[in-house]
Amino acid sequence: MIVEKLLKETSNKRIFSVTFIKRTTGEVRKMNAMRGVRKGVKGVGLAFEPSEKNLLTVYDMKKKGFRHINLSDVLEFTANKQKHVK
Repeated sequence: MIVEKLLKETSNKRIFSVTFIKRTTGEVRKMNAMRGVRKGVKGVGLAFEPSEKNLLTVYDMKKKGFRHINLSDVLEFTANKQKHVK
């Protein structure tokens, strides 16, 4: 999928917005996020590999914490003033 590829290739430290369907509740969510953030990383690591579950780890700018985006459920992605729709 082209949107998934663009999300994965987004430069670290670049803010982007993504609209997706939350896996837990099924509601549509819009998030301003960034990749490559090291703030709050303790070096412990995750108990699973996000890419095996088609997830992308990002830093949510509004909630100030790390979140996962299910790449299968991305509806819209905007970066560098360019909008990409699934």
